[in-house]
Parts: sequence; C-alpha cells; structure tokens
Amino acid sequence: MARLFWMTLAVLLLVTSALPAQAIGNRAKQRKLTDTQTLFTKAMRWGEFDQAWGVVDPKVRESRALSALELSRYEQVEITGYSEIGSMSEPDDVVVRVIEMRVVNRNTMAERILRVRERWHWDDAAEQWWLQDGLPDLWQGQ
Repeated sequence: MARLFWMTLAVLLLVTSALPAQAIGNRAKQRKLTDTQTLFTKAMRWGEFDQAWGVVDPKVRESRALSALELSRYEQVEITGYSEIGSMSEPDDVVVRVIEMRVVNRNTMAERILRVRERWHWDDAAEQWWLQDGLPDLWQGQ
C-alpha cells in the first residue's frame, strides 16, 4: 500500500512539474502581447506614429512603406480616445482586438469615432507579437 502511494505521488509530481513550464510560456507570451499592445496604444494616443509603425509586421512595413506624405497625414490628427471594446483569439497564434478610436482633425477640430480591428500575430522566430494590418486608416475613405 505504501509503495502504491509513493508511486502515485511520484507520477503526480512528474505530471504537475511539466504543467508550470507550459503555463509560464503562455503567461510570458500573453505578457508580451499586453506589453506590445500597450506600447502601440501609447504611441497612437500620443501621436508617435513612427514608433507605432515599428510594431507593424516587418513584412507589411516592407511591402507598404509609409511615404512622407502619408506620415504627414497622421500628424494632422490627434487621437483623443483609444479604448479596447473586445478581443478574441484565433487559430495560429492570432489575436483580434476591436478598438474604438476618437480622432480629432487638428485643422477643423472635428471629432470622429472609428471602430478599428487590429490583428496581432505571434512570430516564433523573433519571439514578438506583430500588428498584421499596418497603421489604422483614420480617414476610412475620406
């Protein structure tokens, strides 16, 4: 009976010792996502669009490089609100976050409220979360 007890205890310890490593990895990945999204949110909120651009997936930055004209358009607006409405996980380490943004045109002082979907994906090689969509379209066709 004692032998069965010790064998069961040993198996339980072995199984539970493997769980924290997986949980720690997931927690670290989640913490990196939160940190990256916070950095992006602060950069957008404070009008540091070049810093926000640095969180965009390098492949997207390469294929859709911002021109000086496009960057100057971003400097004509001020983000007065940036609130997460919700988020959901998708397969293949993708997280979608829905944002409500309040955008003020500095020239007209008119405020608009926009809904933006951000798609974030995990890059195993870089051990980094990247924004897949580029900077949000603050003009939405205007």
